[in-house]
Amino acid sequence: MQTTETVHKQFISTLLPIYGEGEATSIARIVFEDAFHIKNLSDQPFSTTNFEKLQSIQKRLLNHEPVQYILGEADFYGLKFKVNENVLIPRPETEELVYWIIETARQDGRSLSILDIGTGSGCIPITLKTELPTCRISACDVSIEAIEIAAENAVLNDVEIDFFQLDILDKREWGSLENFDIIVSNPPYIPPSERTLMPENVLKFEPDLALFVEENAPLIFYKTITEFALEKGGKNGQLFFEMNEYNAKEVARLLITSKLKNVQIHQDLQGKDRMIKANIN
Repeated sequence: MQTTETVHKQFISTLLPIYGEGEATSIARIVFEDAFHIKNLSDQPFSTTNFEKLQSIQKRLLNHEPVQYILGEADFYGLKFKVNENVLIPRPETEELVYWIIETARQDGRSLSILDIGTGSGCIPITLKTELPTCRISACDVSIEAIEIAAENAVLNDVEIDFFQLDILDKREWGSLENFDIIVSNPPYIPPSERTLMPENVLKFEPDLALFVEENAPLIFYKTITEFALEKGGKNGQLFFEMNEYNAKEVARLLITSKLKNVQIHQDLQGKDRMIKANIN
């Protein structure tokens, strides 16, 4: 029977041709910690049952399947979230957006009402509720499957969120909604022409519905959600977006021409224009 340390090294070595050293090492850490609850490598035996399970995980990884889907969970802002093929895997850039919202809400000091549009796994509203427990948090998505996952994640993280299904592009559905102090969205923003720039694991496994927009309308969600914010934003309300670095200037121009104030682009840790904030009124 091989030792845990030996198996761990072999596992990384097998992943190297596809993932490279840094990512392979990171994946190995996630797998050994989350699938086998092993944090400290040692010369202890690695059981046959665990080895068979590892082989199954390895096979799926070599087929470019994201480790988060294989394990059924993802880390985000120190929390655990259930994920599957119906929702995007939470990204570090979105953690930065959430941090920005939290800091803004804390500076405001009020008990705010916040809406997340296109919530997916629910990582944004659940994290906001965890960090801002006095705020009233709502979230919507066009996908009922995504809403179901998000609701499970709220239970998993012991917070209450008002989840509901909504097609934000259908303006007839807006009327029954209340006003919100903060509106946030990480909407679909990738045109089909950029498919060639995307990793194979994203294209093969993550939901197209949450990724892509029509080629001739790349800003459709930004435009519509901005209109929604102008109609449903509360006094001193604010709008936050995550966005594609390639159309950041166009999104900013859209917000400015829509008469929103104090438009601010925020770069992620890689120096890319990935977030934007504006005052609704």
